[in-house]
Amino acid sequence: MTLVLGTQPAPERWIVIATAVAALLAVLPRPIWRLSRNAITIAHEGGHGLIALATNRRLQSIRLHSDTSGLTVSRGRPTGLGMILTAAAGYTAAPLLGLGGAALLATHHVTLLLWLATALLLALLVMVRNAYGIFTVLLTCGLFVMVSWLAGPDVQSVFAYAAVWFLLMGGVRPAFELQARRRRGGAGDSDADQLGRLTHVPPALWLFFFHAVSICCLIGGGRWLLGV
Repeated sequence: MTLVLGTQPAPERWIVIATAVAALLAVLPRPIWRLSRNAITIAHEGGHGLIALATNRRLQSIRLHSDTSGLTVSRGRPTGLGMILTAAAGYTAAPLLGLGGAALLATHHVTLLLWLATALLLALLVMVRNAYGIFTVLLTCGLFVMVSWLAGPDVQSVFAYAAVWFLLMGGVRPAFELQARRRRGGAGDSDADQLGRLTHVPPALWLFFFHAVSICCLIGGGRWLLGV
Protein backbone atom coordinates (compact mmCIF):
# COMPACT_ATOMS: atom_id res chain seq x y z
CA MET A 1 0.00 0.00 0.00
CA THR A 2 2.87 2.36 0.80
CA LEU A 3 4.28 1.72 -2.68
CA VAL A 4 0.96 2.57 -4.33
CA LEU A 5 0.27 5.70 -2.28
CA GLY A 6 3.86 6.93 -2.29
CA THR A 7 5.29 9.53 -4.63
CA GLN A 8 7.78 9.19 -7.45
CA PRO A 9 10.29 11.72 -8.82
CA ALA A 10 8.97 14.10 -11.46
CA PRO A 11 10.38 13.53 -14.97
CA GLU A 12 12.50 16.12 -16.69
CA ARG A 13 10.68 18.82 -18.64
CA TRP A 14 11.80 17.48 -22.02
CA ILE A 15 10.15 14.12 -21.23
CA VAL A 16 6.86 15.84 -20.39
CA ILE A 17 7.00 17.74 -23.69
CA ALA A 18 8.02 14.63 -25.65
CA THR A 19 5.04 12.66 -24.27
CA ALA A 20 2.76 15.56 -25.21
CA VAL A 21 4.06 15.44 -28.79
CA ALA A 22 3.61 11.65 -28.88
CA ALA A 23 0.01 12.01 -27.68
CA LEU A 24 -0.65 14.68 -30.30
CA LEU A 25 0.66 12.35 -33.01
CA ALA A 26 -1.76 9.69 -31.78
CA VAL A 27 -4.69 12.12 -32.12
CA LEU A 28 -4.14 14.24 -35.24
CA PRO A 29 -3.33 11.84 -38.13
CA ARG A 30 -6.57 10.18 -39.21
CA PRO A 31 -5.15 6.64 -39.80
CA ILE A 32 -3.64 6.55 -36.31
CA TRP A 33 -6.70 8.16 -34.76
CA ARG A 34 -8.90 5.38 -36.13
CA LEU A 35 -7.02 2.99 -33.85
CA SER A 36 -6.22 5.21 -30.87
CA ARG A 37 -9.80 6.49 -30.69
CA ASN A 38 -10.78 3.10 -29.25
CA ALA A 39 -9.23 4.21 -25.96
CA ILE A 40 -11.35 7.37 -25.95
CA THR A 41 -14.44 5.25 -26.65
CA ILE A 42 -13.58 3.10 -23.62
CA ALA A 43 -13.49 6.26 -21.49
CA HIS A 44 -16.68 7.60 -23.12
CA GLU A 45 -18.77 4.51 -22.48
CA GLY A 46 -17.17 4.01 -19.08
CA GLY A 47 -18.28 7.53 -18.18
CA HIS A 48 -21.87 6.71 -19.11
CA GLY A 49 -21.71 3.52 -17.06
CA LEU A 50 -20.08 5.07 -13.99
CA ILE A 51 -22.57 7.93 -13.75
CA ALA A 52 -25.49 5.57 -14.39
CA LEU A 53 -24.43 3.58 -11.33
CA ALA A 54 -23.74 6.74 -9.31
CA THR A 55 -27.27 8.03 -10.00
CA ASN A 56 -28.83 4.72 -8.96
CA ARG A 57 -29.66 3.51 -12.46
CA ARG A 58 -29.28 -0.17 -13.29
CA LEU A 59 -26.36 -0.66 -15.69
CA GLN A 60 -27.14 -3.54 -18.06
CA SER A 61 -24.41 -3.63 -20.67
CA ILE A 62 -21.61 -1.80 -22.46
CA ARG A 63 -20.63 -2.51 -26.05
CA LEU A 64 -17.57 -1.24 -27.91
CA HIS A 65 -17.45 -1.59 -31.70
CA SER A 66 -14.64 -1.76 -34.22
CA ASP A 67 -15.74 1.53 -35.84
CA THR A 68 -14.95 3.17 -32.45
CA SER A 69 -18.62 3.68 -31.64
CA GLY A 70 -20.12 2.31 -28.46
CA LEU A 71 -23.38 1.77 -26.61
CA THR A 72 -24.15 1.79 -22.91
CA VAL A 73 -27.55 0.52 -21.77
CA SER A 74 -28.97 1.32 -18.35
CA ARG A 75 -32.43 1.00 -16.86
CA GLY A 76 -34.31 3.49 -14.75
CA ARG A 77 -36.43 6.58 -15.21
CA PRO A 78 -36.22 7.72 -18.86
CA THR A 79 -36.17 11.34 -17.71
CA GLY A 80 -34.86 13.27 -14.73
CA LEU A 81 -31.48 14.29 -13.37
CA GLY A 82 -30.00 10.78 -13.35
CA MET A 83 -30.66 10.29 -17.06
CA ILE A 84 -29.38 13.80 -17.88
CA LEU A 85 -26.12 13.26 -15.99
CA THR A 86 -25.67 9.83 -17.56
CA ALA A 87 -26.12 11.21 -21.07
CA ALA A 88 -23.77 14.12 -20.37
CA ALA A 89 -21.02 11.88 -18.99
CA GLY A 90 -19.82 10.39 -22.28
CA TYR A 91 -18.12 13.25 -24.10
CA THR A 92 -16.86 14.73 -20.83
CA ALA A 93 -15.39 11.47 -19.45
CA ALA A 94 -12.03 11.38 -21.24
CA PRO A 95 -11.19 15.07 -20.59
CA LEU A 96 -12.18 14.82 -16.91
CA LEU A 97 -10.23 11.59 -16.48
CA GLY A 98 -7.27 13.33 -18.08
CA LEU A 99 -7.66 16.26 -15.70
CA GLY A 100 -7.78 13.91 -12.73
CA GLY A 101 -4.73 12.09 -14.03
CA ALA A 102 -2.89 15.38 -14.45
CA ALA A 103 -3.69 16.27 -10.84
CA LEU A 104 -2.19 12.97 -9.67
CA LEU A 105 0.92 13.42 -11.78
CA ALA A 106 1.32 16.99 -10.58
CA THR A 107 1.58 15.57 -7.05
CA HIS A 108 3.96 12.82 -8.31
CA HIS A 109 1.57 9.87 -7.76
CA VAL A 110 2.52 7.90 -10.86
CA THR A 111 1.98 4.42 -9.36
CA LEU A 112 -1.38 5.38 -7.88
CA LEU A 113 -2.55 6.65 -11.26
CA LEU A 114 -1.57 3.39 -12.97
CA TRP A 115 -3.33 1.27 -10.36
CA LEU A 116 -6.48 3.39 -10.40
CA ALA A 117 -6.62 3.17 -14.20
CA THR A 118 -6.24 -0.61 -14.00
CA ALA A 119 -9.02 -0.86 -11.42
CA LEU A 120 -11.39 1.24 -13.55
CA LEU A 121 -10.66 -0.89 -16.62
CA LEU A 122 -11.30 -4.11 -14.70
CA ALA A 123 -14.58 -2.72 -13.37
CA LEU A 124 -15.59 -1.76 -16.92
CA LEU A 125 -14.67 -5.20 -18.24
CA VAL A 126 -17.33 -6.80 -16.05
CA MET A 127 -20.08 -4.97 -17.94
CA VAL A 128 -18.78 -5.32 -21.52
CA ARG A 129 -21.00 -7.65 -23.51
CA ASN A 130 -19.38 -8.08 -26.94
CA ALA A 131 -16.20 -9.78 -28.10
CA TYR A 132 -14.53 -6.72 -29.63
CA GLY A 133 -15.22 -4.69 -26.52
CA ILE A 134 -13.77 -7.39 -24.27
CA PHE A 135 -10.69 -7.59 -26.48
CA THR A 136 -10.01 -3.84 -26.47
CA VAL A 137 -10.54 -3.45 -22.73
CA LEU A 138 -8.40 -6.50 -21.95
CA LEU A 139 -5.66 -5.21 -24.24
CA THR A 140 -5.70 -1.77 -22.62
CA CYS A 141 -5.87 -3.19 -19.11
CA GLY A 142 -3.07 -5.64 -19.87
CA LEU A 143 -0.86 -2.79 -21.01
CA PHE A 144 -1.41 -0.92 -17.75
CA VAL A 145 -0.77 -4.08 -15.71
CA MET A 146 2.42 -4.85 -17.64
CA VAL A 147 3.79 -1.33 -17.14
CA SER A 148 2.74 -1.28 -13.47
CA TRP A 149 4.36 -4.64 -12.62
CA LEU A 150 7.28 -5.04 -15.00
CA ALA A 151 8.52 -1.59 -15.95
CA GLY A 152 10.87 0.59 -13.95
CA PRO A 153 9.95 3.98 -12.49
CA ASP A 154 11.24 5.91 -15.52
CA VAL A 155 9.17 3.88 -18.00
CA GLN A 156 6.12 4.08 -15.74
CA SER A 157 6.44 7.85 -15.63
CA VAL A 158 6.74 8.17 -19.41
CA PHE A 159 3.76 5.87 -19.94
CA ALA A 160 1.62 7.69 -17.38
CA TYR A 161 2.36 11.13 -18.82
CA ALA A 162 1.68 9.91 -22.37
CA ALA A 163 -1.63 8.33 -21.30
CA VAL A 164 -2.81 11.47 -19.52
CA TRP A 165 -1.79 13.74 -22.39
CA PHE A 166 -3.66 11.42 -24.74
CA LEU A 167 -6.85 11.61 -22.66
CA LEU A 168 -6.62 15.39 -22.55
CA MET A 169 -5.92 15.82 -26.27
CA GLY A 170 -8.01 12.91 -27.48
CA GLY A 171 -10.92 14.15 -25.41
CA VAL A 172 -11.12 17.31 -27.52
CA ARG A 173 -11.49 15.78 -30.97
CA PRO A 174 -14.76 13.75 -30.57
CA ALA A 175 -16.86 16.86 -29.94
CA PHE A 176 -15.56 18.40 -33.17
CA GLU A 177 -16.34 15.15 -34.99
CA LEU A 178 -19.87 15.21 -33.58
CA GLN A 179 -20.26 18.82 -34.67
CA ALA A 180 -19.19 17.90 -38.21
CA ARG A 181 -21.64 14.98 -38.36
CA ARG A 182 -24.49 17.14 -37.13
CA ARG A 183 -23.63 19.80 -39.71
CA ARG A 184 -23.99 17.13 -42.41
CA GLY A 185 -27.38 16.13 -41.00
CA GLY A 186 -26.19 12.97 -39.23
CA ALA A 187 -25.89 11.88 -35.59
CA GLY A 188 -29.58 12.60 -34.93
CA ASP A 189 -29.51 10.38 -31.85
CA SER A 190 -26.23 11.66 -30.43
CA ASP A 191 -25.69 12.43 -26.77
CA ALA A 192 -26.24 16.14 -27.52
CA ASP A 193 -29.57 15.40 -29.22
CA GLN A 194 -30.68 13.11 -26.39
CA LEU A 195 -29.79 15.83 -23.89
CA GLY A 196 -31.72 18.34 -25.98
CA ARG A 197 -34.83 16.18 -25.74
CA LEU A 198 -34.34 15.57 -22.02
CA THR A 199 -33.72 19.20 -21.05
CA HIS A 200 -35.34 21.22 -23.86
CA VAL A 201 -31.98 22.97 -24.20
CA PRO A 202 -30.83 23.12 -27.86
CA PRO A 203 -28.34 20.34 -28.76
CA ALA A 204 -25.96 23.04 -30.04
CA LEU A 205 -25.62 24.37 -26.50
CA TRP A 206 -24.85 20.89 -25.21
CA LEU A 207 -22.25 20.58 -27.94
CA PHE A 208 -20.77 23.89 -26.76
CA PHE A 209 -20.70 22.42 -23.24
CA PHE A 210 -18.74 19.39 -24.49
CA HIS A 211 -16.27 21.72 -26.22
CA ALA A 212 -15.91 23.90 -23.14
CA VAL A 213 -15.25 20.98 -20.80
CA SER A 214 -12.70 19.31 -23.07
CA ILE A 215 -10.77 22.50 -23.89
CA CYS A 216 -10.75 23.73 -20.29
CA CYS A 217 -9.52 20.32 -19.12
CA LEU A 218 -6.77 20.38 -21.75
CA ILE A 219 -5.63 23.83 -20.68
CA GLY A 220 -5.83 23.13 -16.96
CA GLY A 221 -4.40 19.63 -17.16
CA GLY A 222 -1.65 20.77 -19.50
CA ARG A 223 -0.60 23.48 -17.05
CA TRP A 224 -0.40 20.92 -14.25
CA LEU A 225 1.64 18.51 -16.33
CA LEU A 226 4.03 21.24 -17.42
CA GLY A 227 4.22 22.70 -13.92
CA VAL A 228 3.27 26.23 -14.98
